[in-house]
Amino acid sequence: MVKKLKIQMNGRSDEFGTPKEGLNYLLPFLNKEWVVWECAYGKGSLAKHLINEGFNVIGSGEDFFKTKMDCDCLITNPPYSLKGQFLERAFELKKPFAFLLPLTTLEGKFRGELFRNNKIQLIIPNKRINFETPSGKGSGSWFATAWFCGNMNLENDLNFVILRGKNKAK
Repeated sequence: MVKKLKIQMNGRSDEFGTPKEGLNYLLPFLNKEWVVWECAYGKGSLAKHLINEGFNVIGSGEDFFKTKMDCDCLITNPPYSLKGQFLERAFELKKPFAFLLPLTTLEGKFRGELFRNNKIQLIIPNKRINFETPSGKGSGSWFATAWFCGNMNLENDLNFVILRGKNKAK
């Protein structure tokens, strides 16, 4: 995304970096052998967390809507103002994907039809995530999020995950 993902939505920034804790909910569901495309790179915090966990990560700002990367899976925290477009593109690419999105993503006519025509599965954290914000401070989110997954063949459509101990998911 050439616009550096500083899109405004209702007067608020669309820039919510993913802290390590947010990724920890997703880790048990990922294949360590996958090459991951972080397709909404932003400042790269999610990519860095994935690399630190041993994943081969590609992507550093390519236009997700115009580029096709040789990868096994798409993992990102896309700009929420473009969530419908990101989901539509991910389904078009027919690759496994996991996008960290507000639970309200389930609402709406366009996304409702998209989910009816494609299988969507959710990994739902047991608490709200403290996102990294432009101010540099972690921020307690005012909205609940989940990992929206497609083509990942998870065992359940709704997966409720609790972090225990040193942020290990169970």
